[in-house]
Amino acid sequence: MAFNFKNVITNFFANLFGFLTHDIGIDLGTANTLVFVRDKGIVLREPSVVAVYTTSRRVRAVGSEAKKMLGRTPGSIVALRPMKDGVIADFEVTEAMLRYFIGKVSRSMRLVPPRVLIAVPSGITEVEKRAVKEAAVHAGARDVLLIQEPMAAAIGVGLPVDEPAANMIVDIGGGTTEVAILSLNGVVFSRSVRIGGDEMDHCVINYVKREYNLIIGERTAEDLKIKIGSAAPLEAELSMSVKGRDAVVGLPRTITITSNEIRDALKDAVASIVNVVKSALEQCPPELSSDLVDRGIVLAGGGAMLKNLSVLMSYETGLPVIVAGDPLSAVANGTGTVLQDLSVWFDNE
Repeated sequence: MAFNFKNVITNFFANLFGFLTHDIGIDLGTANTLVFVRDKGIVLREPSVVAVYTTSRRVRAVGSEAKKMLGRTPGSIVALRPMKDGVIADFEVTEAMLRYFIGKVSRSMRLVPPRVLIAVPSGITEVEKRAVKEAAVHAGARDVLLIQEPMAAAIGVGLPVDEPAANMIVDIGGGTTEVAILSLNGVVFSRSVRIGGDEMDHCVINYVKREYNLIIGERTAEDLKIKIGSAAPLEAELSMSVKGRDAVVGLPRTITITSNEIRDALKDAVASIVNVVKSALEQCPPELSSDLVDRGIVLAGGGAMLKNLSVLMSYETGLPVIVAGDPLSAVANGTGTVLQDLSVWFDNE
């Protein structure tokens, strides 16, 4: 067999690229960004928040440090969440955030930029997809691939999506809820609604203001949701002290609020999520519907951790509903699994 110098050189540089760089999977969420590095696992988990100087737009802080500044910055600095409803709301700030995260996990990116796989909502437009790709390339990615969030979440929680049977995943993130029925490595039906953890927080803020004339911030509302919020009645109801600013007199005030009240505040947002799940079930082909009777529904994402959400959804749908073991990491873990063999998922691209 003739010696092929070209193939030797090609293989040499391919191996060199593989040695110098890492493939990276990113769960670019509205609330949090998780980064998975192939062969290393999830190496970064930080809030999707960037603090910038108001005049120069120069970055002051990113991630956890920036989140601490939310609602507490002077006039010269503003803390932003550049992702809204699962898509880019501020291109420049998102690019700066991605550059920071990619640079933090890929020390060698100056030599060989990494290849990046990003999970995106299933309902985003082609323009929004292009914005994500461009932001990642400008942030230092060598190549950018996109995967739908519900598929990544299903893979991440270990659902057998390659089988000729139905698997249903409900991924409740900060900005969107992704509902998908999957079979044979493909999406049979998907629906994306721009309701998630952020909308729940706003419901709590509005409820407290309406009922108590008390203005609270997003972080306080999130604490209420996490600590005493629920979708269905609890065995033992909870209560929590809340500090805020009186909307009438403008002075600080403290109240005590109960889990019953937070459940009432969240009921519309929760009902919207349940309704989109029901809608997906109505669109499911009969043969796959029969699979779901036994396999049920899997909940992932931060919103899946709302107390008794699985109980309510099971009651409303008549199907078994379980919460994934690590719902917050589902999408990021899914990108990591896909990175192990990209040809299986992108052989037609």
